[in-house]
Order: sequence, then structure tokens, then C-alpha cells
Amino acid sequence: MNDEETTGQRYEISDDPARLDTARVHHWLSTDAYWALGRTREHQERMIAGSLNFGAYERTSGEQTGYARVITDRASFAWICDVYVDPAARGHGLGRRLVAAVRDELAPLGVRRFLLATKDAHGVYAKLGFTPLDEPDMWMALQTG
Repeated sequence: MNDEETTGQRYEISDDPARLDTARVHHWLSTDAYWALGRTREHQERMIAGSLNFGAYERTSGEQTGYARVITDRASFAWICDVYVDPAARGHGLGRRLVAAVRDELAPLGVRRFLLATKDAHGVYAKLGFTPLDEPDMWMALQTG
């Protein structure tokens, strides 16, 4: 049995907002995720409320072991962000399974463009077909803070 099969048996992915352990998600991101260090709980709660959220849960205990947040119109575009896997569960494809679950839920709705940004996990997402932007000079950003 390979890691993907083992991971599939050990963890389940859900977008049920009632299952999210928001305190755990906030702790993970605000203390261990380079892009969210110091994020306040109130800010995290607003982000969760305005997004489609996915959790990865151990099947036996129900404990949350991973998280992914998606900003989407559920019709054409999705920005995948805040992908995080508990350090004890890393190395078995769970992050990839989370992102695949996002893709698999939204693609049938017509979402054709999925974006994400990463400093250090290009290889994880490349296995799902993500590539660098073909024309990055077409994209612009406004950062106000």
C-alpha cells in the first residue's frame, strides 16, 4: 500500500463548517505558517466566514489534522490559500489530498481557474497540475497594508 492509499484510509476531507476546529486552525496559521504569522483570531474568523473551508480529519478520532481555505465565486475562479497540515501528519500526501478535494468539488461547477501562491511547496502542487503563470506580467496586485 502506498502513502496515498494509506492517507486516504486514515483521513477524511470535509467542507462541513461545523467540523472546523477554528481555534486549532488559528493556532497553526498564526504560529507556524510563514504567510500568516501573528494573524489575529478575529481576523482568522472573518476569513473563515467569508470562504469555503476544508478540513482533514483522522477517521478514528475525528481530530482535525489539516486545513485549506478557498476564496471562490463557485462558478469560474478559486484562490486556494491557507493550506496547512499538522506537522505530525505531513509527508503522506495529505496537503495534496486537500487541494485535490477543492478542485474536485469546484470543477463540476465550472470553475476553470484555480490559483495559489507558495514559497516552498511547488512540488506538492505540481503533482496536481499547477504550473507557474504563463503570463505573469498580465497579473497585478494591490497591497494596502
